[in-house]
Amino acid sequence: MTVLSVPDMNCGHCKTAVETALRPLAATVTVDLARREVTVTGAQSPAPLLAALEAVGFPAQITAA
Repeated sequence: MTVLSVPDMNCGHCKTAVETALRPLAATVTVDLARREVTVTGAQSPAPLLAALEAVGFPAQITAA
């Protein structure tokens, strides 16, 4: 399980963009919009997750791996 902080995610459109970017890379993607956090399971490494979010305009940081 990897938890990512996505500070620029603040609306439903943002949530959808983040989910769409991460779904191909993980088994599950759970977005907590209020906390601006994403929990991902089934990803081999956090690096591709961070790159995917950066590519769609949502820089992120790992808060737990």
